[in-house]
Amino acid sequence: MSWFGGSYQNYDFSMFSASHISVLLVLSAAIAGLYTNRRRIVASFNRKTEVAAAFFLLSIEGLYHIWMMTTDSWKLHHALPLELCSISLLLAVSLLLTQKKVIYEILLFTGLLGASQALLTPYLNYDFPHFRFFHFFIVHAFLILVPLYFTWIKGYRPTIYSVLKSMVFLNVLIPIVISVNRWTGGNYLYLSHKPSSASLLDLLGPYPWYIVSLEGLALLLSLGIWWVFKEKETEQLLEKPFRRRA
Repeated sequence: MSWFGGSYQNYDFSMFSASHISVLLVLSAAIAGLYTNRRRIVASFNRKTEVAAAFFLLSIEGLYHIWMMTTDSWKLHHALPLELCSISLLLAVSLLLTQKKVIYEILLFTGLLGASQALLTPYLNYDFPHFRFFHFFIVHAFLILVPLYFTWIKGYRPTIYSVLKSMVFLNVLIPIVISVNRWTGGNYLYLSHKPSSASLLDLLGPYPWYIVSLEGLALLLSLGIWWVFKEKETEQLLEKPFRRRA
């Protein structure tokens, strides 16, 4: 089962390769389909689908940890769920199961910003059709699709206070993650150093100043997301089959 093994000798991933671009095109089509068919999806809404999606995400993430254990690559310094997208995955599962708006308000920003960066510049060694390739792109695609689903289908909308909540969440998280990094020798949230592969952080200055730059950029981009998805005064909201929960 080389597709589930630890070697990537026959699965060496390259950024913007045919497999990478194909995934981005499929995700773009899925986003477009979600938006253009939003009214039809509302009409055929099924709560069981949300619960199934939550357990699917938990299952594929659990399988990822099993894969790391079987390949002797599960280590404290990188396998804890403390990366932004790992945290967003837990938020996505919680949102699908509870439908709490406060979770949506955080996930909309952490999911869209973190997953889009990861999808465009993947920190990945394994190419198609290795398990890790599927895990990486499926999870990150869901981190974008879930908040968009709750926006376009369920009618949730961010407010300016949603931006504040997400920034408070991240700033409470940062000192905790820094402590874990010191304890494990890890680089969770890239708070110890930049990733070895090309990324947006390369444009934000040297360590530790890129962390300050990144926080300012996160605030600016979060304001942009809020402006795009906020409830417009003249907007006719879609019918909401479930009441929002704070």
